[in-house]
Amino acid sequence: MGSIEVELSEADLSGCLALSKSAHWNQNEADWRLMLGFGRGWGIREGGSLAASTLLLPYGESFAWVAMVLVLPEHRRKGFASRLLRLALAELAAQRRIALLDATPAGRTVYVREGFRDCWSFKRFSMVKGPGAAANERNMDDRDWPQILDLDQKAFGASRETVLRNLASRQPKIALVAERNGQIAGFVLGREGREALQIGPLVADDAQTARALLGAALGRIDGPVYLDIADHAAPLQAWVLAQGFAVQRSFTRMAHGPEGGAPGNAAVVFCPAGPELG
Repeated sequence: MGSIEVELSEADLSGCLALSKSAHWNQNEADWRLMLGFGRGWGIREGGSLAASTLLLPYGESFAWVAMVLVLPEHRRKGFASRLLRLALAELAAQRRIALLDATPAGRTVYVREGFRDCWSFKRFSMVKGPGAAANERNMDDRDWPQILDLDQKAFGASRETVLRNLASRQPKIALVAERNGQIAGFVLGREGREALQIGPLVADDAQTARALLGAALGRIDGPVYLDIADHAAPLQAWVLAQGFAVQRSFTRMAHGPEGGAPGNAAVVFCPAGPELG
């Protein structure tokens, strides 16, 4: 039986999870449900199994996130990833949307060939157990959302309210805000993953606020932790290394479409939400 392209749905969750597991990625069922719920995905079936996937997550009218470009090991080198990526890019071109993604070093080589260009970079840090850090930042509550969404839209370049509210509901103990002079100066969220709890996004007006929020979140969790920190936040990277974290891998934020960098203001993005969410 040959390979066929299919549109993904929640009926494909088991196959999607198998793809994440085969790549040693951290997404769990809740992550896939979130992405399939507000995004659109395609897969390739071969021999009755889901062999490859690609998702598009729309953010506003101007761009969408390309996520979960995965191929089972036994089906690699068949051109499946490029086939689905080109399908996704054609969809975005028809919508006049820019494509954005976060690439691993191996993936970056493929994306450069497809016309993507570098914007900025970050590193993933991991630790078996988060350090206990005392802090005075407080939990989010309903009155904070207008300011949180405004701050995030300026940082990210589009509204991602669906994603932020989903993360806040999944890990409320680390859904924290920093308040300065009656205004929200930063926030941090997180989610449980298949392998570790992932902290992010972390958006803040300044490095001191970012460190305070991260310290507060780390003080409230136990067990394996993944943490992505922007390379333009080098002092924060140095701080987590001093706490016992280790560098796991690097990523590059890339854009495809009209010339220019990624939307938003990267300077206030200390931690992305994760390569699959932006």
